[in-house]
Amino acid sequence: MPEAQVTVSASAAAQISTILKSEDRQALLRVSVSGGGCSGFQYGFDLVDEKNDDDLIIERDGVRVVIDPVSLPFLEGSEIDYVDSLIGAAFKVHNPNATSSCGCGTSFSI
Repeated sequence: MPEAQVTVSASAAAQISTILKSEDRQALLRVSVSGGGCSGFQYGFDLVDEKNDDDLIIERDGVRVVIDPVSLPFLEGSEIDYVDSLIGAAFKVHNPNATSSCGCGTSFSI
């Protein structure tokens, strides 16, 4: 089975780097998908100290993002981005698999 293609934008990598500089540890950003949210699934963004053996690791500009194998099919073809707009700044997943998403941008349906 081919590995899912998930990318991290330059903007997201820069923001992750900024966040990690304020940490006293070598952390990774874990992106996950879980059931819930107002549209059925929701994205999770957490700093973790270690990767699991079966995680996908994405590296960009010196930062590492990990995705677990359960979340990976939901994220296939996605770009993890960081958007700073008038309504706020946040990580955003541009997910071609999502058929709809909620106004908050953190939940979606397939």
